[in-house]
Amino acid sequence: MAYREITTVENEVLRKKSKIVKEFVQDDESLGILLDDMAQTLERTDNGVGLAAPQVGILKRVVIINLNNMFLELVNPTIISKSKEEETCEEACLSVPGKRGLVKRPLEVTVQAFDRYGNKFIIKGEKFLARCLCHELDHLDGILYIDIMEKELKENKK
Repeated sequence: MAYREITTVENEVLRKKSKIVKEFVQDDESLGILLDDMAQTLERTDNGVGLAAPQVGILKRVVIINLNNMFLELVNPTIISKSKEEETCEEACLSVPGKRGLVKRPLEVTVQAFDRYGNKFIIKGEKFLARCLCHELDHLDGILYIDIMEKELKENKK
């Protein structure tokens, strides 16, 4: 495992659409290495909850979320349903350091994805997890929270 540098908003890779992972070959460890590196990178942040592959400069549809020190790995994730009920809350992003804003997101989302071995699964996220899923999946389409925020909040002091 290796730490990868987090790409910041100035880098155009964050504005590009990520490519679908097509192969889950057991002998090809590149996907596993990417996921392990992303986990290690996320662990080294002060307050990061999720990380998408574009945030480490890789245009693959891969996301990792840290839930109570357990990593949720999502490969080729797709939102298959979301609630009509929405909530506006504060968001920030490792790729947009020192900033935060208010973003409206659905209270519930259901996501279909694959694990690192190509096994399909479905996860339902509510409230905070739903927000994390939406935020990270947006990265895969070149969307940052600053593109959809309702209001920028006062800059973080660090």
